[in-house]
Amino acid sequence: MVSLKLQKCLATSVLKCGKRKVWLGPNEVNKISMANSWPNIRKLIKDGFVIRKQTKIHSRARAKRALEAKRKVRHLGYGKRRDTREARLPSKVLWLRQM
Repeated sequence: MVSLKLQKCLATSVLKCGKRKVWLGPNEVNKISMANSWPNIRKLIKDGFVIRKQTKIHSRARAKRALEAKRKVRHLGYGKRRDTREARLPSKVLWLRQM
């Protein structure tokens, strides 16, 4: 297996992304290994042998579902409370609201 560290490094600068986002085509290793400059890497990108991977998106679906449940006052019982009553809602704030 040929080392493609230089090519990957050049591709990161051309594609303006990190090393983990660069995909080098496994079938074109010989072609990629011959590329040793930015123009050569640009040509490989145009030909589709070097590709920038898409960013992974972290789904907020579970977080939204949990927030919706908390709006319905689920998961807020005594066992879930970590702070003191005073820390959660200060008596001073309650007193000021009465005024």
